[in-house]
Amino acid sequence: MLQQIIALIIIAFLLARQFLAKKKGLISNYEFIFWLVFWLLATAAIILLKWIDQAVASLGFSGTGIEVLFYLGVVVLFYLIFKLRLKLEKIEKDITKIVREITLNK
Repeated sequence: MLQQIIALIIIAFLLARQFLAKKKGLISNYEFIFWLVFWLLATAAIILLKWIDQAVASLGFSGTGIEVLFYLGVVVLFYLIFKLRLKLEKIEKDITKIVREITLNK
């Protein structure tokens, strides 16, 4: 229970920082909504952890709900890293194209 309270306090702090960054214009509306949904889902997962444990057990898994959430989090992180790598590759191609055009025009 103490761990859940600490996690919720940390999430509240991160949400406050997020709202502050939005107010200062440091993040876009899309980023703000993405992270808001992410932290709200994390809050729901923490609050409903006992229910998640029961749901995981009823599905026949031997692990606890927190383990399933951890594995799901790792999968999401790998997906986001993959998307980031694709975006970086596109940026590199765009930069190469721009440099070629500048070089040919001079």
